Amino acid sequence: MNDIYQRIENSARFKELVKKRQAFALLLSIIMLVLYVGFILLIAFAPGWLGTPLDAHTRVTRGIPIGIGLIIISFVLTGVYVWRANGEFDRLTRELLNEVKG
Repeated sequence: MNDIYQRIENSARFKELVKKRQAFALLLSIIMLVLYVGFILLIAFAPGWLGTPLDAHTRVTRGIPIGIGLIIISFVLTGVYVWRANGEFDRLTRELLNEVKG
């Protein structure tokens, strides 16, 4: 059984899979981090701007849709990762297993 693990670890397809998956996860993490830190910085340095109502006749401030948007973006980025993982990453995994078993 250790033989198959060693063949997987030494496979060029495995190294490609790991590299692509890590790069993609890092990209999505950086996007989310930049957006989240940006929101926190807005809270820290522009609370008046965030607290400004969207319209004179409402109590909804700029910060509410921005905060909701941040939550929605996190779900969208998660969906993008799952979509790619179920597509390209699963295909690479199948190819890798076929290669080492064959």
